[in-house]
Amino acid sequence: MIDLFGAYREPAEKVLRQERISREEAEYLASAPLSLLSVLATSVKERKSGKSVFYNRNFHVEPTNLCVFNCRFCSYRRPAGAPDAWDYSVEEIMEQVEAHCRSGATEIHIVGGVHPRKDLYYYADLIRKIRERIPSVAVKAFTAIELAYMIDKAGLSYHDGLAILKEAGMQAIPGGGAEIFDEKIRKQICPEKGSAETWLAVHREAHRIGLKSNATILYGHIEQWADRIDHLDRLRSLQDETDGFDAFIPLKYRNRHNSMSELGEVSVVEDMRMMAMARIYLDNFPHIKAYWPMFGKTTAQLALAFGADDMDGTIDDSTKIYSMAGAEDRKPSMSTSEMERMIRDAGYEPVERDTFYHPVKK
Repeated sequence: MIDLFGAYREPAEKVLRQERISREEAEYLASAPLSLLSVLATSVKERKSGKSVFYNRNFHVEPTNLCVFNCRFCSYRRPAGAPDAWDYSVEEIMEQVEAHCRSGATEIHIVGGVHPRKDLYYYADLIRKIRERIPSVAVKAFTAIELAYMIDKAGLSYHDGLAILKEAGMQAIPGGGAEIFDEKIRKQICPEKGSAETWLAVHREAHRIGLKSNATILYGHIEQWADRIDHLDRLRSLQDETDGFDAFIPLKYRNRHNSMSELGEVSVVEDMRMMAMARIYLDNFPHIKAYWPMFGKTTAQLALAFGADDMDGTIDDSTKIYSMAGAEDRKPSMSTSEMERMIRDAGYEPVERDTFYHPVKK
């Protein structure tokens, strides 16, 4: 009989007993055979969500790709005046909203560059207009880096700034901008961007005032496994404190059209290793998302065998962030029937959800 556990028996058995593993155990387990990581991650996933895999009907609004920061890994940011820069007016954004709202979407996801001039009150007014036009659609808006910039610019505390946006109709926060928390690495890949502590502080305050959020990691560049586990550990600690995260989303570094292109990209095997370790280590996160516009549809489907229980949404060709960085889907869009077929083909049961993981009645 093959010994699946081998030298990894002790941490593997802890996972199967539903015991928390340490950072040191996680760093060791990360080198385990992929087959073992799949078994362990699937055991955690199925304890939390059974055979269900979630998706939603959503679309993105990306108001601008102008940005005050110039992160080395970013393929999306453009300087003012660039021929492929955009900076949509409120009227143009509302036209996009009108075009997409007929699709039956239940969520609008708003992220973009950190605009040098538009402020907290501009974005609060935008959210208010969107909510007035489509009150049935949840607004998930702005990375913690965008939020910190606009709130600091307004001279407010994170509590007060987030409260203004919540009152305007913002209902949740996406998880972008986390990148990698280790400050030595941040200084190399995004030296101008807010610190790890800033990102964590914004999410902490959001949770305190009743805003749910997601969390991310950007992996596959110059970081090591110890840095990834450190990142996961800080998220796990904040979740212990606030219980405000809904999902974790591993984001793979894509190397087209940015100043780190010489690094190349990690393999699908490494993608699955990252996915599995996230599911194993983040024992207090309800969901792990396989973000298909970044991975591609086939790899996202494979991730369901490595702990993912959420495929994100239909998108409706409304995001350019990963297509500009070389992702396979240049115009990301998926019908609900295609989404459900992919989930069933992987051996799971599709569940359409809203922003807060409540099943949508059909």
